[in-house]
Amino acid sequence: MSSSSEDIESGYASATSDNGGFADIYFSKAHLKFLNHQLSQLEPQDILKWCLISLPNLYQTTAFGLTGLVTIDMLSKIDNPTKQRTDLIFLDTLHHFSETLSLVDRVKARYPEVNLHVYKPAGSETAEQFTAKHGENLWAINDELYDWVAKVEPLQRANAELQVQAVLTGRRRSQGAQRGDLDIIEIDDAGLIKVNPLANWTFKQVKAYIDEHNVPYNELLDRGYKSVGDWHSTKPIKEGEDERAGRWAGKSKSECGIHNKKSRYAQFLMEAEAKKQQEELTKALEAVEITV
Repeated sequence: MSSSSEDIESGYASATSDNGGFADIYFSKAHLKFLNHQLSQLEPQDILKWCLISLPNLYQTTAFGLTGLVTIDMLSKIDNPTKQRTDLIFLDTLHHFSETLSLVDRVKARYPEVNLHVYKPAGSETAEQFTAKHGENLWAINDELYDWVAKVEPLQRANAELQVQAVLTGRRRSQGAQRGDLDIIEIDDAGLIKVNPLANWTFKQVKAYIDEHNVPYNELLDRGYKSVGDWHSTKPIKEGEDERAGRWAGKSKSECGIHNKKSRYAQFLMEAEAKKQQEELTKALEAVEITV
């Protein structure tokens, strides 16, 4: 008897069934609340172990900040009998510090088993090509559009092409700003599961792990950069400031759009698409009226 027939006779559906409908991954609100409560009491290594056995198509998005580097190192040390590999997604905005790009090479050498997927702004392979396409200093003229073309759209493309269902991030509550009330597990508007395995850790704990395990890190850290992004929108911070105070200094933002529910530019695109669809529907209805 085939497994499909057995499933039908038993009254249950399984992963091999042809019958029945399944959500790819689904958490009810109550279940998500329960998981966050339970996982918040675990160490990051145990949270990562849970992710490896619970979440299919799991990736790690990283700009190779300290927390992401800790996650990479922890994953490399986990005895994982399932052999599930967690690939990395790196958004090369074409405007990273040279120190960041050098770190990428050192991480690849230190963890040769890690598979790295690099995504760049559409239609651009170099900073010169980006400027030719979008003009000089787009980040200063229209920072929302810059965030979209350099980060948000490439990440959406990565998620679609790689069929990402869940991601590990490097966000922590102690980084301040919008990250102050992070849960371990979040679900974004598109249904993507985001796991923040080190959400409970402080900067001091992260740096102590880096030092103890001799994890390669961005040398800009030693120059006062506690959070490193693009060279044009990152600066060292002062004593006592939030870790991300040096990102987009002088602007009323602390995220680039990757971790916002909706960037203003993304919202604009959605509204433009909705308007286009409405216009097409109106034309179709008018055509029907003409033929009647």
